[in-house]
Parts: sequence; C-alpha cells; structure tokens
Amino acid sequence: MAAAARALAAALLLLALALALALCAARPARAIGVNWGTQLSHPLPASTVVRLLQDNGFDKVKLFDAEDKILGALKGSGIQVMVGIPNDMLADLAAGGKVAEDWVAKNVSGHVHDGVDIRYVAVGNEPFLQTFNGTYLNTTFPAMQNIQAALVKAGLADKVKVTVPLNADVYQSPTGKPSDGDFRADIHGLMLTIVQFLASTGAPFVANVYPFISLYADSNFPLDYAFFQGSTSPVVDGSVTYQNTFDANHDTLVAALRRNGFGNVSIVVGEVGWPTDGDANASPEYAQRFNQGFLTHIASGQGTPLRPGPVDAYLFSLIDEDQKSIQPGNFERHWGVFFYDGKPKYPLSLAGGNGSTLRPARDVKYLDRKWCVLKPSANLADQAVGDSVSYACGLADCTSLGYKTSCGGLDSKGNVSYAFNSYYQTMDQDDRACDFKGLATTTTVDPSAGTCRFIIEIDVGAASRPVAGGAAAVLAAFVLSMVF
Repeated sequence: MAAAARALAAALLLLALALALALCAARPARAIGVNWGTQLSHPLPASTVVRLLQDNGFDKVKLFDAEDKILGALKGSGIQVMVGIPNDMLADLAAGGKVAEDWVAKNVSGHVHDGVDIRYVAVGNEPFLQTFNGTYLNTTFPAMQNIQAALVKAGLADKVKVTVPLNADVYQSPTGKPSDGDFRADIHGLMLTIVQFLASTGAPFVANVYPFISLYADSNFPLDYAFFQGSTSPVVDGSVTYQNTFDANHDTLVAALRRNGFGNVSIVVGEVGWPTDGDANASPEYAQRFNQGFLTHIASGQGTPLRPGPVDAYLFSLIDEDQKSIQPGNFERHWGVFFYDGKPKYPLSLAGGNGSTLRPARDVKYLDRKWCVLKPSANLADQAVGDSVSYACGLADCTSLGYKTSCGGLDSKGNVSYAFNSYYQTMDQDDRACDFKGLATTTTVDPSAGTCRFIIEIDVGAASRPVAGGAAAVLAAFVLSMVF
C-alpha cells in the first residue's frame, strides 16, 4: 500500500509539474507592459491593437486617456490597464470632488464592472516637467486626492491605485552618484507629500526613464553608457560600479526615496524605450540594441544594485504616432516598436532573448496601392514647389526627412515626393490632395528607396477616423487647391 501511495504521489507531482510548465509556456514568467498612444491620423481599430497586444504577450498596457472604444476593446482581454488623465483635466479634478466622482463612474467603475482589468489611474502625465513652468504644481496632488476619494466611494480603492507618472527630472544627484539622489529642490516638499500619499495607499512611484534623451541633450554623453553591454565610462559609486544609465537613473530614485524615509515604496518604470527615426541617434539598430538589452536585463530578475528583484516596466511605445508634437524633436513620432500599421520594426524578444520575436497586427486594411509624387517635368526652382512642401509638411508627417534619418538619402525631388505623398495619404488619397497646382501626380509604382518607406495609409473608415483625417482633410485639400 505504501508503495502504491508513493507511486500515486509521484504521478500527481509529475502532472502538476507538467501543468506548471504548460502555463509558463503559455504566458511569459515576467510580464512586460507597453504604452499605447493614440495620436495618429489613421489609428488601427482598437480591437486590432488589443489582439496585437495579446499575440505578442504584453500583459499590461498604459493609456494616456480614457477612451471608451479602447477600454471596451480591452474587456475580458486579461490585460492589466493603467488608464490616464490628461494634464488639461487636472484643474477641474482638483476643484471639486463631484467632477472626480463623475470621471471615476464613467471611466473606471463602469469598465471594471464590464470586465476591464483596470489597476491604476495615472493622474496627469509628467506634470512637473520644468518646461511646464509650474503650471500643474497646485492642481496635481488635489486631483490625485479627489480621484482617490472617488475610488473609495465607488468601492474600488483596494483594486485600483492612484499614481502620477513623473519624468526622471523630479529627482537628481548633485554629485552624479546614484547614492546621493534626492528630489528636485524646487518641488521637494510637494514630492514628499505625493510620496507619502503613495505609501499610505499602496500605490507605486511611476518614473519615466529615457537614456536616449540624455544622449540627445548632451553631445558629450557616452553612447555606450546608454546601453546594457558595458561602458567605457562607468559611474563608480562606492562599492558599486554602474555600467548603464538606466540602472544609475533608477537607483537615483531609490536613493531619493530612502533618503526621505520611503525606502519601501514600490517603483514602476512608466516609460522606457528608444526611437527609430527623426534624429541621427534614433535608428532601428540603436532601438533594437537598447530595447532588447533592457528586456534581457529585466528578464534576469536581478534588478538594480539598490533595488534587487523584478523590474515592473512599460515600454515606450507600442505604435508610431504621426500627430504627436515634435517640439521636443522629430524623433517624438517614432518611438513605436511597431510601425503605424502594426508591422514590427526589428526583431525583439519580450522574454529577454529566449522567446519569439514580435508578430505583426492581423487583418490590417490599407488604402489603394498608389502614391503621390512630384511630376518629372516639375522645376525645383519654382517657388510653388517650396511653398507646397511647407504646406504638406505642416499638415502631414515629414519627420523622416533630415540628416541621418531613414529618408536622409533622398535627392531633392525625392524629398518633395515624400512630402507630397505624406500629405496625400493623410488626406485619405483624395485626388485633390495630389495636385499642388499641377506639380504632383499619382503613381502605382512604389517610390520607396533604401531605408525610406513611402507609406500607404490605413483604411480606417469614415466612422472611426479622427477629425484630421475626415471632413477636415477634405477641407484642407480644397484650401490647398485654391492657394497654389
């Protein structure tokens, strides 16, 4: 009997191990999140993007707004959601609890009850950036308090946590050593108030970390220090040597929290990534190197010197956004690990080098296979050519044109054709959008050359198209035909 019992126990153990292995194979052991931005002239359908997330094993998604169609598409998906509140709503939310209660009822409670797995509400987005000149200093924390109170009233405070994604510029080290980290002097008191709030509610500190920006802002920044393969310019901090800027940045925050008595507050990396175009250092090669290095780094589970263990992070970003502001730089529209149409830009294993690479979006519908280009007979010296290019690039995306960008190798006529086609596609291939006072013509021969891709836009349908791609597009095309 004893032998039989042992045999049965062994069989049950083997079965349990087999089930555990099957579960591990079905879902990555360490989840990775991604930021899903929606500033596109022709966005993929929300259901297509959710399936893209699922196909690629993204377990978490961070949103910058609360859009019903997107939240509805996430229903029953199994994907954890951080839903965002734009900065321009902070003043209203800070002014009264009723506004916060209405927002929670519409954008959290209803969707949670429908099966959307909302875990966080992100109140604002990097509201303490120094470039905002203090605009949101007096409204961010009151807005957080009112959203928290609304969640408590709705009975959701145990499940949904309130936080605020902050740029890494809210903390710094006077010596450059991570162990000397502290919060920025001008907002030190406010930061401690917010961190106390996070600690009391069990919410994480969400920090956006961008080694690329460090490189972009400082031509003397050591390039290899941005990546994860070791550096010729490491930072020595006591017994610790930092070989990459991510670990150093992360631990500067850890030190700032410890210094002020909040060493147990958890940290979420809200945004981390590398762009692929729009700047000499924004390339698919560098982006693949950084993102794969980062994913492999966190997949090891070793964490950082001051905070060992798993790193909770959201890649930035999922898909390129052709309507993002380019005030910080042309690279802003090229952060996606996927192109605008859901095609992967480069091989990337979310499991840190031990899994499959990215899969493209399925069943994407495109506009007709045609492009708008400069007529061969056109004279580049004609003033109308320059005026037309300026107009086209003012309403469409020309950020792939420039020094050491993907289309930097085009000649002058190629540059004009790229601008014309970008406008033409943005305007849904309206015939009037490929005229430019007789300078342009359509072609069915793909003008793409080398690394420069002349796109064909997604057919999103009139019902789901943003204003910039619908009636406004026709109006703009009409105005253009009148001006030139």
